[in-house]
Amino acid sequence: MAIDDVPSIAVPGQILGPVSRYIAGPGTHVYQGNIASSLLGKVSINAPAKAPGPAKRLNKITAPAPGDLATISVVRHGRKREVLPDVNNVVLARVVRLMPKQAIVVIQQVGDTVLQTEWQGVIRVQDVRATEKDKVKMHESFKPGDIVRAQVISLGDQSNYYLSTASNELGVIMATSEAGNDMVPVSWKECKDPETGASELRKVAKPN
Repeated sequence: MAIDDVPSIAVPGQILGPVSRYIAGPGTHVYQGNIASSLLGKVSINAPAKAPGPAKRLNKITAPAPGDLATISVVRHGRKREVLPDVNNVVLARVVRLMPKQAIVVIQQVGDTVLQTEWQGVIRVQDVRATEKDKVKMHESFKPGDIVRAQVISLGDQSNYYLSTASNELGVIMATSEAGNDMVPVSWKECKDPETGASELRKVAKPN
């Protein structure tokens, strides 16, 4: 892909060019050997600073050094640039749907920043907890409406972030019982309705 082929406007997940030609800048991420946009915005390419002296001539067996690569980035439209989830970020997300092998969530907060736009995420069955992964059942870990503290482990594809709750401090932090009452955690895998006394299974986050 030549520079002329790079789009002027990008959408999340859109491939902008190969890592052999560009360095990933702000607003982008690397996905399967290519640089993809992480947001909707204007594409910017910054050429590398050239050191004084004679220019090197590249041949077929000489790959460009990192310092010879242009940096490609995406800047969100508008004056305010929104915080986006990134790998290793701790986020708060609301569970919207359960499937046998994964929970679909919407990310509402990154760190202490409440997002203007909700981004969809997935917690896969193998990422629910660190031990006994083969015994995990999604319906015993989460319920729709739960608020979950999770960590971004991959930017995934253009429609989903992959999240993990496989640490003691990660998991459900707010849950409503079947009776409609706020529950309190009683163990790492159980919450209790203080009004009815009923307990429900969850993958509970250990309080900080």
